[in-house]
Amino acid sequence: MSNAQGVIKFKAESHDFGKIDEGTQATYTFEFTNTGTAPVVIANAQPSCGCTTPDWTKEPVLPGKTGKVTASYNSTGRPGVFNKTITVISNAETPQIALTIKGEVTPKGAEAPAAAPAAAPTVSKTPAAAPAPAAAKKAKKS
Repeated sequence: MSNAQGVIKFKAESHDFGKIDEGTQATYTFEFTNTGTAPVVIANAQPSCGCTTPDWTKEPVLPGKTGKVTASYNSTGRPGVFNKTITVISNAETPQIALTIKGEVTPKGAEAPAAAPAAAPTVSKTPAAAPAPAAAKKAKKS
């Protein structure tokens, strides 16, 4: 067999984080085995957006050995459902494999809604008090 080729076989190609709190760095490691007959080299792991940071095994993965691709999702300022892909580019039989991470980010303020009404009177007093100093400044200038 002259066409020796590496084959990446991931244990899983998707991961669901479920519900995570906003501000959490959600990280999952996708493990794979080279089930082919030649070393596999991952050239790149391309995230679908800047909120996802990939890392991967940089050295060649020999036949029968394992490697990994780690995906970290930064949930800061991103409440709601997310579904992101990391495209793994390699010299394997399947040159591109899409890995998926998904979940739902719970907004930071969701667990304490009582704080918002308490702040409202303070906000409404500030605009009423603001015109008085402004009027005083104008009177001094004229």
